[in-house]
Amino acid sequence: MELAGIDIFDILTAIDQFIWGPPLLILLVGTGIFLTWKLGMIQVFRLPLALKYVLNSRKAEIGVQGDVSSFAALSTALSATIGTGNIVGVATALKTGGPGALFWMLFAAFFGMATMYSESLLAVKYRTVDANGQMSGGPMYYIRDGLKEKKYSRVLASVFAFFGVSVSLFGIGIFPQVNAIVDSARIAFDIPEVLSAAVISLLVAFVTLGGIRRIAAVAQFLVPFMAAGYVLGCVLVIGLNLEKVPETLALIISSAFTGTAAQGGFLGAGVMLAIRIGIARGVFSNESGLGSAPIAAAAAKVKEPARQGLISMTGTFFDTFIICLMTGTVLIITDSWKGELAGAYMTSYAFSTVLSEIGSYIVTVGLICFAFTTILGWNYYGERCTEFLFGVKGILPYKLVYILIVASGAFLTLDVIWVLADIVNGLMAIPNLIALLALRKVIASETRQYFKKLEAETSNTTKVSK
Repeated sequence: MELAGIDIFDILTAIDQFIWGPPLLILLVGTGIFLTWKLGMIQVFRLPLALKYVLNSRKAEIGVQGDVSSFAALSTALSATIGTGNIVGVATALKTGGPGALFWMLFAAFFGMATMYSESLLAVKYRTVDANGQMSGGPMYYIRDGLKEKKYSRVLASVFAFFGVSVSLFGIGIFPQVNAIVDSARIAFDIPEVLSAAVISLLVAFVTLGGIRRIAAVAQFLVPFMAAGYVLGCVLVIGLNLEKVPETLALIISSAFTGTAAQGGFLGAGVMLAIRIGIARGVFSNESGLGSAPIAAAAAKVKEPARQGLISMTGTFFDTFIICLMTGTVLIITDSWKGELAGAYMTSYAFSTVLSEIGSYIVTVGLICFAFTTILGWNYYGERCTEFLFGVKGILPYKLVYILIVASGAFLTLDVIWVLADIVNGLMAIPNLIALLALRKVIASETRQYFKKLEAETSNTTKVSK
């Protein structure tokens, strides 16, 4: 892709490599490690409680501020989180960084669970109500209000909101998702790009113009079914190749620390490339540290910030430790990562080698649903960032621009899409991670208070029962 003799892709690649260099990777994973230590490995010891909350979160708490139930907020966050990153992103990571990249995706996600907990807790604690009576929250608010004594707080909050809109319009939000949908529809059903783009645009317009309640309603319906259906397909492929699972896991671990030699259509990758690609694709998939999911968490009808933090934390677990891990295992078990195919073609081929034509349809339908719900979720994230920057008067113009970009999103090449998405993702994460570290005492204090209260309630219940 050239403009006036300048290769735009090369320029974007150079910018991407600079942004996703050692400093950001250290900040991203380091923040997760620090919060894991500060919170006593909350993602391990409190995960059972978090999963219990998810199962009991469909009903909203009575008499509590919020727009939707905790489950609906989680579904909205997962609608944006579970997307092309779980299918195309994993395939791209393996194609570029080898099997070791999957290990680093999981490594980053483990510590990312503590990050997700922290940012969602802060989102509920510092949320507010906009002029239309809707909840508004997320990094831009906890940066502005949580760090209001700092001179840089308003500027940093606005920077986050600006990049939030950028990611929504030019990053995760549209281009990778629309591209994946039209590719899948063309591969499986021979549907023209123009027709796919038109249908997507109309559906997105219908849902997003209805606001968070309509988005959440669609998310609550689609997310559980689409995730379960795709995971079942993965289980079938893995189950029919159980004898290859031990060597697959061994390859993932060994490649993470020794790199991967060139073989088949794979050109080879060193350890640093596997780390960089694995973490970048992991963030693209589960969004921990990016600051997006807390925007949905802020809409939940929940009283205790820590409770919503626990519920939101499971999103990273579901996204990476279940869906991404299964996708990666399927790609490695079938040796599809070594071939010439890339993106959705690679994943579709992997499933079809075991499940024939049915496998290809599983990937196609899964990818279309994943990508569509991601478009919906990111529309909401961008809307809240727009409202922070321009007030409620900016919401409708933003939505119209979003729909127009959705209509044109099918006509960019895959390489440019992923590089552009990586760049704006990284830029969005930086102000959020700075805020999480600056508000570490607030996070720890809220967490201690919540679990002390929980222990006291449990103790009182035990005494009464006796």
